Amino acid sequence: MKSGFVVPYATELEFADLARLGEERGWDAALGWEALYGVDAWVQLGAAAMVTERIRLGTLLTPASRYRPWDLASRVGSVDRISGGRAFMSVGLGALHPGWTAFEADEGRAVRARKLDECLAIYAGLLGDASTFTYAGEHYSAGPNDFMLPPPTPQRPHPPVWVVGAPTPGGGRQRSLERAARWQGLIPAIHPPDGQPKTVEAFAAVVDAVHRLRAEAGLAPEPYDVVIEADSWGSFTALEPAEPAAWEQAGATWWIESWWDLEPGPRGLAEVRRRVEAGPPTTR
Repeated sequence: MKSGFVVPYATELEFADLARLGEERGWDAALGWEALYGVDAWVQLGAAAMVTERIRLGTLLTPASRYRPWDLASRVGSVDRISGGRAFMSVGLGALHPGWTAFEADEGRAVRARKLDECLAIYAGLLGDASTFTYAGEHYSAGPNDFMLPPPTPQRPHPPVWVVGAPTPGGGRQRSLERAARWQGLIPAIHPPDGQPKTVEAFAAVVDAVHRLRAEAGLAPEPYDVVIEADSWGSFTALEPAEPAAWEQAGATWWIESWWDLEPGPRGLAEVRRRVEAGPPTTR
């Protein structure tokens, strides 16, 4: 199982320095995140790509439903080229917050879901072969284009996409799990009652459901990434059991540390650096 960390607050250069340190200390990925107004995650990742050689660079996560797909494909493609093929992207509908609704009204989950699917289809099509790609959707369209096209991305047909997937309460069609099954990775959304930890049994059930959907669609079981979001230092996320090995046995291929309860500013940044320097919990 590979390991990564999300940097909750950092400037572009601070992020690049933490990614470089993470590479030195044995981490496999450094991740940023996206706000509507704030530090641009893809600029952070591009800066990190310039000072690292091995560590993978991605997001947790990108609210792709609010992007113009060609803008998103351009940004991810640039980071993949700068890094020599180390970029990846996590996507979901995005959690609404004041930093979102201050600029854009909520269109509702159904609209965001349709926009997400269309955005990902165009993302993959443009990075695959923009010169021949066509798409006609409800919200976006694209036609063949040979105007100043960028070089292909090192990762073909495109940098991988991890997708948030959550079981539908009460059964019924599992649309978010179906979406996750179509792409290159799954981030299981597990929501235990307040104060209760995420359990490995609930995680395994989501993983098994997505693997079944992939099999039904004729998709190979591997390579396929499965992410467990953890916090082995603080209290943002509690796991039961806490040991990484149990989650790997349940199907996790990535252990991602998310330290969202750290305060912004110098003290929080110093604590992020201390945790990164300590190395991955999967190796301690």
